[in-house]
Amino acid sequence: MREQLLGREISGCETLIMKIVWDSKEDISTPDLIEALRVRFGKDYARTTVVTFLQRLAKKGFVKIYRKGRVAYVHALKSEKEYTTKFLNEAEDFWFEGDSSNLMAALCDTKKLSKEEIGRIRELLNGLDD
Repeated sequence: MREQLLGREISGCETLIMKIVWDSKEDISTPDLIEALRVRFGKDYARTTVVTFLQRLAKKGFVKIYRKGRVAYVHALKSEKEYTTKFLNEAEDFWFEGDSSNLMAALCDTKKLSKEEIGRIRELLNGLDD
């Protein structure tokens, strides 16, 4: 049920891995991925643990794993935008009964928006009228 709720096709640990893969902008080696997990998220996973997560992600169609010599590399098959769009749409449907204005209100209530962020949101909303 958890994986189906909000379309969370991937676990929390798998999400951290995908964030690093997406942010790398190019294929990333397993050793670099392990180091990035440690530095960025404080996760000191063993290589075997990361490989297990990568194999799960590959089965779910998120990544392709390939080797160059003795080093394994990870290539994203799904984009971050594709994943976050689906995730947010499903969150809107589940938590806010499909009401975008309630989702936006909840987002605005969770943090203090800067004037720049408010201006950008206005621009985005005004652009919808075109």
